[in-house]
Parts: sequence; C-alpha cells; structure tokens
Amino acid sequence: MTNIYGRHITSLNGKWKSIIDPFDAGSGDWRAYYKDRKATSKNDFYEYSFDDAATLNVPGDFNSQRPELTYFESSVWYKKTFTYKKKPGKRLFIHFGSVNYRATIYINGNKLGEHEGGFTAFQFELSDWVKEGTNSIIVKVNSARLKNGIPGLGFDWFNYGGITRDVSLVETNETFIEDYSIQLLKNEPGTVSGYVKLNGSKDAQKIIISIPSRNIATSFETNERGEGVFQFPSGGLDRWSPEHPITYPVRIYCETDSIKESIGFRTIEVKGTDILLNGKKMFLKGVNIHEEIPQRKSRAYSEADARQLLGWAKELGCNFVRLVHYPHNEHMVRLAEKMGILVWEELPLYQGIEFADSSLPLKMERMMQEMIRRDRNRCNIIIWSLSNETWPSKERNESLTDLIHKTRLTDSTRLIASAFANVRASNDSIYIEDKLNVLLDVIAINEYYGWYAHWPKAPGRLKWVSTFNKPLIMTEFGGEALFNNSDGKNNTASSWSEIFQEQLYKDQFKMLTSIPFLRGTCPWILADFRSPVRNQPKYQQGWNRKGLLSDKGEKKKAWFVVKEYYNKVRLSND
Repeated sequence: MTNIYGRHITSLNGKWKSIIDPFDAGSGDWRAYYKDRKATSKNDFYEYSFDDAATLNVPGDFNSQRPELTYFESSVWYKKTFTYKKKPGKRLFIHFGSVNYRATIYINGNKLGEHEGGFTAFQFELSDWVKEGTNSIIVKVNSARLKNGIPGLGFDWFNYGGITRDVSLVETNETFIEDYSIQLLKNEPGTVSGYVKLNGSKDAQKIIISIPSRNIATSFETNERGEGVFQFPSGGLDRWSPEHPITYPVRIYCETDSIKESIGFRTIEVKGTDILLNGKKMFLKGVNIHEEIPQRKSRAYSEADARQLLGWAKELGCNFVRLVHYPHNEHMVRLAEKMGILVWEELPLYQGIEFADSSLPLKMERMMQEMIRRDRNRCNIIIWSLSNETWPSKERNESLTDLIHKTRLTDSTRLIASAFANVRASNDSIYIEDKLNVLLDVIAINEYYGWYAHWPKAPGRLKWVSTFNKPLIMTEFGGEALFNNSDGKNNTASSWSEIFQEQLYKDQFKMLTSIPFLRGTCPWILADFRSPVRNQPKYQQGWNRKGLLSDKGEKKKAWFVVKEYYNKVRLSND
C-alpha cells in the first residue's frame, strides 16, 4: 500500500534476535528455525535458539553490525515479538521498507510468503494469522548474489544484507484506501488527475478528494473493483520547484477510510533538446549518491542519514540527485522533496544482467511496479531510470523495450531514461549511438574520459554528436583520488592523487560546456563508497575513491571545481 507513514502504524524497528546460518540449513523440516521450537522433555534439544541469540538492529545491514559478518553473504534469521489485541472490523499487515535480497516471512510458525529484491517495499497481511496477545515474526534473510538476480552477480558497491529499512505493522479498516495517484495531467497543467484504489469487501463507494488550503474538492464513485478515476481544475495551486518546494495537505475520504498526505504539483516534459520544469527550461546540476554513510561504513536508512547526504548535495550547489543504482529508502525521496531537490530514481538493472534468463522479465516488471507504487506521488521525482550500463544485444533490446512501454503505461507523468556507456569516438568526435535512445525521453551517458579511457583529443576540441534530438544528461564522469594525497610529482592516474582528479574535472568541464544539447551533469560520485572489487592495497583498500568527499566526509580538491561550475552554470538556458 502507498503512503505507509500516513497510516495507523506500529513500528517494529529496534533489536531483533538473530541466528547466523552460513550454510542455509535452517529451512529444512529437521531444523526448521522458523518453528522456534523449545525443549520440553529431558531428552529434547534443538540445535538453535532465538532465546539465547544475539540481537541485530532493524533497520540496518547485518554486515556493519558484527565484524564476523563483514563479507557475509548467506542467511540470517531474525525474530521479533509483538502483542496485539484483535479488534472487530480491522485488518493487520506487516510492511517492510526493504530486505536484501530474498526474504521469507513467518508468523507464529506459519509461512506468510516470500519476496525477492533488495530495494523495494513489500507487505503481507497478518489478519488470519495474528492471535490475541503475543505473536512472533520470524524473517529469513538471504543476501547471496544470484546470476539471475537484479542486480546480478557482479556490481561495484557493497552488498549490504539484512532488514535494511523500516518494518511496520499497519492496521486498517476492513475496506481501506490502498493506493492513489494525484498529479497534474500530462500536457494539461490546468488539470489534476489520477485514481484511487480501495481494498476490501465494500469496493463501490463515494470518494472525496480535498485540498482545504485552496478550497478544492471533488467527488467520484469507485466501481465494483474498488477503482475510480478523477479530474479537477488545478485552480490556484502553486507549482513545486527547487526554488519554491511547496506541497499541499491533500485528504482522501471514503465511507470506510480516510488518509492524508502532502503532495506537490509540477509538470516535467521534453521539447527538442530542452528539459522543461513547469514550462521553463532547466539545467540539472546533479550528483550521484549511493545509499551509504561512509563514516559509519553502513547502509543509510534513516531521515538523519538522508539529511546528511542531501545536505552535502545542497552544499555542492545541486538542484538534482541521481539516486544510484537502485531505489533508495523513502526518507531520501521525501526529504529531497522538502528540500527542493529533483530526483532520478533507478532500477538495479546493472552490468552483467542475464537478459536471456526467462525469469528476468517478470522480476523487472515487478520491481518497476514496486518502485513506482511507493513514490508516484512524489513530485520531485522527474525521471524513472530502467537500467545502467547495459550493452546492446537482442535479449537486452527486447527486454528493455518491453519495460519502457510498461513503465509508460504505469506512469505517464515522468520522463524515462536509461544510462548507457557505449559511445564511439572517432577523430575529434564522440557519437551517441545506442538505438534504445529512440524510445527514451532523455539521453543519459556515463563517460570516463581521462580515467578509464584516454582523451581522443584535447577536451576542449571534442565534439559530441547525436542524431536523436533529445537533451543529454552526463550521468557519470570522474576519477579516483585518495583524500590528502596531493603529491604533484605523481600527477598520474596510478597515483590516486587529488591533483590528478582536480585536473580531470577541469578537463571534463572544458568538454561539457561545449556540448550544445547538454542539459544536466552528474559527477560520479558524492562520497567514497565501499566496494569489494576495489583492491589497490595502498589507495583503495576496498573503497571506490571517486568521491568528491572522502570516506570521512572531507572535501577533495575536485569538490571545489564542481561547486564553482555549479555556481556559474545557469538554471535556465534562456
């Protein structure tokens, strides 16, 4: 269900009992950890016990909480008890912000269901299983990387396993407001449109949507499936923008339920090579962010964590962030909306995805649906990104083409993109050629000239060529440097020198400012982040050092190059 924080919830965050299961042995009938059995006779015993087990913090990754779990990638069993008093006409759900990567949920020894995917929310209904008094929730979490997983086996970030986001009990009426969308109608900014979906036995009801501060109200009926659509004039609603991040308290009523949420209204579109926010040309001054707090060496999960990361982005001069390479926690998206920061949200379809695997299309579509279901009312999200650095093939092209069409059907109010790295350099020109760009709203390119690739020509002489007549966002560029390593005598890539990284950014901006259809930049990356594939023993030590900030939050020389560029670049291309 959408808007968890606007509902009647009881947090299950806190200390959970845990059992480490490296050989994934606890699921079989003999051990059956989920049954939580206890010895009852003289000769009785079981080779596990939650009663005597250590605890793990939820939300939180297990890798950063116990040294022996640092690189652990298998099963951990979690247990939490709660008390509940049954109430007539009420239903109960358990909602997980995310569990990485596979989760199996049990209540009182009964299996509720399973979920695959480490970065999207899911829920199960407990109504038929919860009992009066004390109840036990057991969650088996398995973080093993899978060849046919999303992402797959190889990726350049740390595989933080565990119950990594908020866990909540959600109590609803028998028929409740499950989902809704309230946004400006695409191509008709004078109209608010959307839908409401009820869940329960009384599906056909009258719905009222109101925005009290603007004296706006509309009513309509849901059908026998509990679905209803609406439109009403936007009236005096101000438009949300980075300079004016206004949202309005919106209330939804029906006979059996009500819910309220703050919602902002804006339009986003592309005309030729321009990106238009509320009809005005935009330049996206962005930065890439991983969902990690580097000083803590752990997954980011709280509003305080979001405030730290987004505060750094604002200090850099950003009006835009690319949340890579997976949907980030809901606190990040909601706080960015309040702070006036536009957002690119992305599916973890990363390098090495097995597009030929027959199970992938359903997984891709489900993750897309889960991503959009949670965040479709966040007006600051302007781009759904469906993949990053995938390479052309028959299977990839067919899979992403199908996903693009399904995403447009799911949400037509936003732009759709994918970040590609396959460009062709010839003489003094760089050609953008991936044919999937025909189907996308913006071109997004990751390029690492000066780092992974040599400069074909002097940066100021390079010409970018596109036949797509669309705006370009340079979604990744940069290079690595260890903070405070500034030996000018070693101004080479292999020195991991701040001086080298600083000059690399200066050269990048020489090239970027000459691209006539460039409408946004996203340096890679805000802060150094952990990556087990980065093993240079002196400079990397398990970290990707491309951050503008160090793993301690210290500003590298390149930070100031980017900040100066963003201070100079105009918000509008007018």
